[in-house]
Amino acid sequence: MSKELETAIAAARKAGGIALRKFGELDLAEIHPKEYKDFVTEVDQACEQSIASAITDAFPEDSMLCEEGSAANGYSGRKWIVDPLDGTLNFIHSFPVFSISIALSDPHNDLVAGVVYQPVLDELFTAEKGQGAFLNGKRIHVSTRNNPEHLLIATGIPFKEYHYLESYVSMLKDVVHDSAGIRRAGSAAIDLAYTACGRFDAFWEYKLFPWDYSAGVLLVREAGGIVTGFDGNSDVSSHHSIVAGTPTTHPLLLEKAKRHFQEHL
Repeated sequence: MSKELETAIAAARKAGGIALRKFGELDLAEIHPKEYKDFVTEVDQACEQSIASAITDAFPEDSMLCEEGSAANGYSGRKWIVDPLDGTLNFIHSFPVFSISIALSDPHNDLVAGVVYQPVLDELFTAEKGQGAFLNGKRIHVSTRNNPEHLLIATGIPFKEYHYLESYVSMLKDVVHDSAGIRRAGSAAIDLAYTACGRFDAFWEYKLFPWDYSAGVLLVREAGGIVTGFDGNSDVSSHHSIVAGTPTTHPLLLEKAKRHFQEHL
């Protein structure tokens, strides 16, 4: 295991401990509006400060991009991408589905390390480029299910922007028809981690940010899955849209995404 992954794991576990100590006991005074229908808590900020400090101490030459604004402009060409608490709204409502997501990209913008930690279940998902993906140290793989009647698909539902809502609903109807069920966990990092370990057979969401998906994208790819944008481009940053799945389910979702979101791509 590389020093980079060891550092990310330690930082994620420490942040998870910070979150757990406040889970279910968050005071309204600790919740602040960030923008329309979006919130940040003092726990998000504490987790981010802890992660940023750990990474900066270990790799002062690297850059950093964090959801809550912590940043570093290093000279190495590498960049750490951090979501200190993915699923903040769940956390605010004491809904036990949230995670810490930490990823590292190299000077070519290729993802080379990723960690998604779900502290409530003490589940640690890890991956390094070319080394496979793991859950609590055990190698994981995407699912092998291929019968539409058996597929469990994850998604994210639009909650702030509505200009693509009709396209989303049209695709949702299509996916409902060709699956056994749909789930909306409220944490894209968890959705991708669960796709990597086969709990979900695929995941799609439109309009995400790098801290939402970077670690999860590497997990899925290292677990044998495929991840692209809605346009089919493997550079998911081009539209901030995600279609993730197996060699069987990814093409099925991608076809629907291209058809229903054509005007937005």
